Amino acid sequence: MSSRTAASRLSARRAASSAAEGPTYYDAKIQDIRNVGIIAHVDAGKTTTTERMLYYSGVSRHLGNVDHGDTITDFLPMERARGITIQSAAISFNWPPKQHLLEGQNPKTINLIDTPGHQDFRFEVDRCLPVLDGAVCIIDAVKGVEAHTERVWASAQQHSIPRLVFVNKLDRDGASFHRSVIDVASRLNAWPLVCQLPLWDKTGDELQGVVDVVERRGMRWSASGVCSLVKEETLRATPALWDEMETARVKLIERLCEDDDELVEAFAENGTDLPASLVKASIRRVVRTANGSVVPVFAGSSLRNIGVEPLLDAVVDYLPSPEQAPDVEVRIGKETRILGDVLDSKAVSSAASTATAASKTGALASVFKVVNDPTLFPGTHGMLTFVRVYQGSLHKNSQVWNANLAKFEKPFHIAQVSAAKIGEIPYLAPGQIGAVTGLKSARTGDTLHILPTQQSKNGLPLASLRTMTIRPPDVGPAVAFVSVEAYGAVETKKLAEALEKLAREDPSLRWSRGDETGSEDTFVLSGMGQLHLDVAIDRLRTTYQVNASFSEVQVDYKECITVPTTGPHRFVYDRVVANKNGTAACTAEIEQINEEEAEMAVAGNTQPDAPGESTYTFERDGNVFNIRFTDGGEGTDFTFDPEMVSRQLFNGAYGALARGPRRGSPLHGCRVNIVFDTRTDYGGSGTDGHIVNAALGAVRNALREAHSKGQVAVLEPVMNVHIACPDDSAGAIQRDITGSRGGFVLEVRETSSAGGSASSSSSSSSAFGETPIDLDQVYAPPDPYVTIQSLREEKRGVTRLLEIVATVPLKEMLAYDSRLRSMTGGRHSFTMELGRFERVMGSREKDV
Repeated sequence: MSSRTAASRLSARRAASSAAEGPTYYDAKIQDIRNVGIIAHVDAGKTTTTERMLYYSGVSRHLGNVDHGDTITDFLPMERARGITIQSAAISFNWPPKQHLLEGQNPKTINLIDTPGHQDFRFEVDRCLPVLDGAVCIIDAVKGVEAHTERVWASAQQHSIPRLVFVNKLDRDGASFHRSVIDVASRLNAWPLVCQLPLWDKTGDELQGVVDVVERRGMRWSASGVCSLVKEETLRATPALWDEMETARVKLIERLCEDDDELVEAFAENGTDLPASLVKASIRRVVRTANGSVVPVFAGSSLRNIGVEPLLDAVVDYLPSPEQAPDVEVRIGKETRILGDVLDSKAVSSAASTATAASKTGALASVFKVVNDPTLFPGTHGMLTFVRVYQGSLHKNSQVWNANLAKFEKPFHIAQVSAAKIGEIPYLAPGQIGAVTGLKSARTGDTLHILPTQQSKNGLPLASLRTMTIRPPDVGPAVAFVSVEAYGAVETKKLAEALEKLAREDPSLRWSRGDETGSEDTFVLSGMGQLHLDVAIDRLRTTYQVNASFSEVQVDYKECITVPTTGPHRFVYDRVVANKNGTAACTAEIEQINEEEAEMAVAGNTQPDAPGESTYTFERDGNVFNIRFTDGGEGTDFTFDPEMVSRQLFNGAYGALARGPRRGSPLHGCRVNIVFDTRTDYGGSGTDGHIVNAALGAVRNALREAHSKGQVAVLEPVMNVHIACPDDSAGAIQRDITGSRGGFVLEVRETSSAGGSASSSSSSSSAFGETPIDLDQVYAPPDPYVTIQSLREEKRGVTRLLEIVATVPLKEMLAYDSRLRSMTGGRHSFTMELGRFERVMGSREKDV
């Protein structure tokens, strides 16, 4: 709790009654904006923490509860039924409330995104992270840092997002603040700055509040959620608590001095007895420059309302505003540049000097989410598109260029969204997060901009800016699928439209028409796992009201080329397309590549390789597509737009790889090299469909020849599996994995113990940093029950947990959660993610 709110902290009931006056967040100054995400492992308490934030800020009048199914951010029926977050939810509110502010102070506008914690929805998390300027990572104090926490932490590290850590559920039996702090250092490889200590009752059994190390005071919450301050005199009356707080403060200041030269000067003059304002300013500087290598740690229990208000103060005090965050990186072709450098370039400045006033100001926004649910958002004209604005202001009815789809779109309305509540606003200012309605084609991951245009009738953006995108989506290959068959022609059309909308919302969902038998009445829907597809099926039935039958979830096997196809395969397409005569041709070759090569490829345009040549490279689903244009080296300009034609050739080649020649499975790990000779292969304008079909035919012919020679193999997804279980069940689980399921156990490590220490190692082994942290140098306050000698050990219920890390074929893991439940009595957690695709050999190849 900051000093500005100390004298006027109201009860939870009074805070809740102070409802927001309206959606006026759009006019907040950029320095008063905080774009923050909540990230964590599943069931760590993200949604509960978010609900408390909304309650104390006055957005909601009741405390939403995941178990009761009445949360604001988890508004989908399936989310409330299962008690998990499926879709990320964006909500805006002000903090602190007006009654907590001193005269002349303005509240900060927090645009908060509650992200899913389940591994199947990793794409949802990865699309939200890039639009954030800060994040709060929540750790379950009983389980410590878990597998998915490490993965989302690594994603935040990749995007250089400043972070805070909130150790939640400290009121639970088996909770350990000490172990959680050590986990931050050992498993996340981040130096923990302990800013708060848990405040226990005299027995050390019950959590009552927190002690603010910086301000040297305590905060205690009653059962009804009323916060009261614990003054310095009261804390001094408990010498052990006061001494621990002083130790924590000294350790905090000493660690800050290692990264902050300004604090070193104050430390040299005054020692560790520094005013709170200097310490907080130092934390702010370190958090914003340390790239996640140093993180403040806070304590509490969201379900009991403990620690949420001071956590909100920390978000406002320590996390950066959009203007303090690094300038966004954009991709133009294969080149990654800083947006400010692009806008300051000579070509852009010259175009802007002759542009209209609207074009001069411009706008640049990234689409991080698309939602279609008219029952939740009535009057939104179809899809609701969530965007983050990076440059300029986005106004309604202003024509925007979709750089990913290379087409114009026009938003109808601009909205500020509070989960399932929506209010129209006139514009979105720089740094703001909001939503637009009326976009007919925009997908999750697209980039929208209004930037200087070239002087022509069509008003297209400058050629140098036309393909500029902000962190284009990285969609991994699907690993599971279901077959869907609608009842009747009307339902079949309805199903196709619903699948198209689902794919716009979530590009990690793929669909195709026709199964391996070629039936056009059957659709195949592919996704990232069992839960991912269960949610998609539920939405098709409830939101889209589709009347269809669904198969069981099955493994999405892949096919691959074992040797390069012999010679280029040329294909000429000269049929009628869309009532237009025309012709187009190209040649194609296919070879196998490993996953590292595929990851290195990025979509975009390169500079000409040689006079008269230009190469475009695309990557999708683990396959790389090289499109090369040539005119025989004459060096003349192309008579068509090579960027557009390259996309058409890519679409055709990608469609050919969607169904392999051996068992109708998608191809994976292929490099497709297409050569388009402009002298002989281009049939003139109006042959777009012919070009697509030329690439489709050339690649299919190459695949058929490879299959006829026995050069097509089958791949299966192998998952990286993390299972946390009691130690008395670990042996049986390991035997089951390595026995009939054909897996390999890579590591067994301890995640908790009665002593509260996660590991006896003196240094961390995390891969997040080059140099592991010496755990002997990390300050972590002791848990009270470690030093109190009594018979409460059984009451604490600290069970020794082990984490099993293994690789197992997905086929053996589809229904494994039920198997684990019978082996552990339900005392387990289980996550998995795609590790790699492996070739199926021997007797297992016959089975598939």
